[in-house]
Amino acid sequence: MLNNLPLHALIVHMPIALTVLVPIFAVLGLWLGRRLLKPHVAWALPVGMLALLLVSGFAAEKTGEQQEDRVEKVVPEAAFEKHEEAAELFLVVTGGVLVLAAGGLMSNSLGKTMRVVGTVGTLAVLAAGWNVGHSGGQLVYQYNAGAAYSTGAVGATEGASTAGEDEDDK
Repeated sequence: MLNNLPLHALIVHMPIALTVLVPIFAVLGLWLGRRLLKPHVAWALPVGMLALLLVSGFAAEKTGEQQEDRVEKVVPEAAFEKHEEAAELFLVVTGGVLVLAAGGLMSNSLGKTMRVVGTVGTLAVLAAGWNVGHSGGQLVYQYNAGAAYSTGAVGATEGASTAGEDEDDK
């Protein structure tokens, strides 16, 4: 907890941002490697970003696990498990793409192939990250997971029943 906020809520924004930025920087790395820099040098930034993404993803997963018992009091277990499984898949995909992309640091023809494969792989990372973010958003906005950290807040049952209603509909 930091300033009464769960640590997970603070940490998850790093992997979310990197998930979106890595494909852009991978394409930029390919372009810079053809125009301005040696290809394997230009590719170092996307590989570094993937490594940072993997580390921040692990931190997000660990902080989420630490808060599991508290959040499961207000969120259905199935919804929490969906998010947890999506996070685990995200880490596997990111780790796999990192290994492939790291091959792009070689300056030979295999390195060239791995840079292209790594760039395409970042789209799989983006898709897996989207899935984690979407299921996490459902926990917060559909199931009111934040109620686990507030006093007198509407619980998951009440919050879910009025989700999407306008004040005029009540």
